[in-house]
Amino acid sequence: MATEASNTIDTAAPRKGPPPDVYLRTVKSYVLRAGRTTIGQAKAYEIYGPTHLLNYTAQALDTKAAFGREAPVILEIGFGMGEATAHIAKVRPQDNFLCCEVHEAGVGALLKRIGENALHNIRILRHDAVEVIDHMLSESSLDGVHIFFPDPWHKTKHNKRRLIQAGLVKKLARRLKPGGYLHCATDWQPYAEQMLEVIGAEPLLRNTARTYHGFAEQPDYRPLTKFENRGLKLGHGVWDLVFQRV
Repeated sequence: MATEASNTIDTAAPRKGPPPDVYLRTVKSYVLRAGRTTIGQAKAYEIYGPTHLLNYTAQALDTKAAFGREAPVILEIGFGMGEATAHIAKVRPQDNFLCCEVHEAGVGALLKRIGENALHNIRILRHDAVEVIDHMLSESSLDGVHIFFPDPWHKTKHNKRRLIQAGLVKKLARRLKPGGYLHCATDWQPYAEQMLEVIGAEPLLRNTARTYHGFAEQPDYRPLTKFENRGLKLGHGVWDLVFQRV
């Protein structure tokens, strides 16, 4: 039990350490949810984890060493249960896919798909993608970025949690090689409109869409997931945005 003395602040003592603003909480674009991995996912962790999971380190990633080959690198942020990721990696075997996801069940699900499809061009970082971008990815190191169906944070007071913000877009643009692309997709129209405005304001990127409203046709490599098909049947729209690094 704490004593009275232990709850008393010594105002005479000099302040040590960093200034108070260092302790301000960073706003995250995700919330870690409790979830249970299935037996199959747990087994996939054991079998494929050692070869397909990468450890987060605050130093530049050697992609050639990580993938065991030299190939175009596509960063995917937040792959959910990995359905689209596995499909794209299968139809684009010439590319390497570096995938960030913080939820254990989703990582396990993608590892399971890796085994089922004998995929060798996926590596997974179970870590905050923003920190990965800041500390592991050098400028002009990526050939593409995929961000599919990020949490739209529907309530206005939560909009600040949305992943697509000017600061992140600038970081991604700088890490793309000239000619590299940023592909986002969402099924929430207000978020799609915000994405279009925010990404469109980044001078290092140009919109590849040829339509008057600024949204792109769905690229043939991005599949319709079960989640997306369910939404389309309910009358929900889906908006793709594809921008290119100038």
